[in-house]
Amino acid sequence: MPNIVVVGTQWGDEGKGKVVDVLSRHCDAVIRFQGGNNAGHTLVVDGIKSIFHLIPSGILRPSCRCVIGPGVVVDPEVLLGEIDKLIEAGRPPEPGQLLVSSQAHVILPYHCDLDRLRERALGGQGIGTTKRGIGPCYEDKVARRGIRLGDLMHRSALQARLQVVLPEKNRMLTEWYGAPAYDLDELVDRMVSFGERLAPYLGDAIELVHGVLERGGSVLFEGAQGTFLDVDHGTYPYVTSSSTVAGGACAGAGVGPTDIDEVIGIVKAYTTRVGAGPFPTEVQGESGERLRRVGQEFGATTGRPRRCGWFDVPLIRRAARLNGLTRLAMTKLDVLSGLPKIPVCVRYERDPTDGSPIPVYTEFEGWSQDITQCTSFEQLPPACVAYIKELQELVGVSIELISVGPGREQTLLRGSFFTT
Repeated sequence: MPNIVVVGTQWGDEGKGKVVDVLSRHCDAVIRFQGGNNAGHTLVVDGIKSIFHLIPSGILRPSCRCVIGPGVVVDPEVLLGEIDKLIEAGRPPEPGQLLVSSQAHVILPYHCDLDRLRERALGGQGIGTTKRGIGPCYEDKVARRGIRLGDLMHRSALQARLQVVLPEKNRMLTEWYGAPAYDLDELVDRMVSFGERLAPYLGDAIELVHGVLERGGSVLFEGAQGTFLDVDHGTYPYVTSSSTVAGGACAGAGVGPTDIDEVIGIVKAYTTRVGAGPFPTEVQGESGERLRRVGQEFGATTGRPRRCGWFDVPLIRRAARLNGLTRLAMTKLDVLSGLPKIPVCVRYERDPTDGSPIPVYTEFEGWSQDITQCTSFEQLPPACVAYIKELQELVGVSIELISVGPGREQTLLRGSFFTT
């Protein structure tokens, strides 16, 4: 199997976790390369639902090594909670199966406080962050005042770092927002205790990944969020704080562009978005409520209801360019079953008053059949097949994996993912 980057092509929540889980059967390692626990990947295996925020989706494959790369920001308490849940479920991750980069930056409690307090201060003008401290942590990383997981192994070094950083954070918390300050010694004790528990899993992620590559193994690079939440290429300022496009895999995982063979974009059969920001094909009323209800469109991380709308061809064409997509995987096709007509945005017109995009739709025939039990592409209703083929023609990228339900087995393959 080639080395593949898996990215979302919309605003996140496209079903990347399920696709990574399906593909991980054929790879030697999965590495998460950016983001933090502001992402949630939901897997359904043997009828059991598992939600991961940091651990790569391949963790349910015992033969697959899972890596949290240096480009990820890690809340150690959240990561330990995920490890504990796997242990409780009888799937304890061995240190040999799960490796966490000691270079990954740490989300500290004050990052979460600042994230929450800033959003509250903005009122109705907020970005709509998950308030998990992701942005403030990336700020400190870029400003060269961050704490890395490896620092949690050395009390004196950690204390020296926090002695420099904490006074500024405490002043912001107390003077700007009227929030409590942090005690240096208590914070150091807490972080060191996390470090002690994580020690068996910490290591050199770059060494591991390149070892797999040099042995001729295959690596899956797992992205979080989606293309249009990218800090450079997304709907700024309503974006996340990292590079969510395929190019971010190289920096976040520590590999070169020549190590990547394919880029698979994950796309819903419709479109969703969480939080504030532009959404040209959003639909209100019963149509939007139906997509939300049938698709169970509520955030895996926050539980917030997702905004729902129709498939947006110009958006996905743009995503194909930004990521260099070689194939598409379509999820939640079953949610559209029962609709007599399915609108699709094929182009934009510009509003003459403010230049905002106005979607121009064409309608496709719907299908009434339940497709959740289909086991091959040929079993899909003709209208469903026509919908897929027309979309890939409009977008210019072949749709070769199709999800017709949440289960691992409810996945139809059209392409030769595992033979090239």
